[in-house]
Amino acid sequence: MATNPLKFVNEVRSEVSKVTWPTRREVLLTTVMVFVMTALLASFFALVDLLIRFGLNGILGIFG
Repeated sequence: MATNPLKFVNEVRSEVSKVTWPTRREVLLTTVMVFVMTALLASFFALVDLLIRFGLNGILGIFG
């Protein structure tokens, strides 16, 4: 079934007008939150990596 392009564009405009767009402040706040959480997770996994490496070096050092 062929759709009328003009009808499609009008329906898209109608749907887009229903969208609640975030404010500039909300976008900035969530962006900062993403960067903070990324830094915290990177630090956590770096610490876990160091602890595992230290533990394995200790175990393998005993047998090596």
